[in-house]
Amino acid sequence: MKKSAIIQFKPLIISILIPLAVGGLSGFLTKNSMELFKNLNQPPLAPPPILFPIVWTILFILMGISAYLVWVSDSPYKKPALLLYGVQLFFNFMWSIIFFNWEMRLFAFIWLMILWLLIIIMIALFYKVDKRAAYLQIPYLLWVTFAAYLNFAIYILN
Repeated sequence: MKKSAIIQFKPLIISILIPLAVGGLSGFLTKNSMELFKNLNQPPLAPPPILFPIVWTILFILMGISAYLVWVSDSPYKKPALLLYGVQLFFNFMWSIIFFNWEMRLFAFIWLMILWLLIIIMIALFYKVDKRAAYLQIPYLLWVTFAAYLNFAIYILN
């Protein structure tokens, strides 16, 4: 039986808790952000603020499951894939701080574009390790694409 066919609950839980903790810390550090966000001129398609924590929680759980699938693999791409996963998590973490706390909207957009590229490369690496891990990252890529639209539009409108 393949190593990844048996669920290893401790690594799975840890893999899910890592992105949730990163997102939770970022959310804590930008806790006044939703009030600020509501006061900004919003572009068309801007969702209600309550949607953001719900979507991010789902995405972080999917990211954790995806990372777990890579972690339990025997692939030679495992190490670089997880390293890139960590790098993109750092970029994800910092974006909220740049956008909300530092209010550097254009720089946040550029930062987000780098994150977007990192996610694409990560998906490609994850695909080499476990296709399921790559597919689980697609909603994240789509949401970051939408976030880039919002970020740039808010930069222009404000």
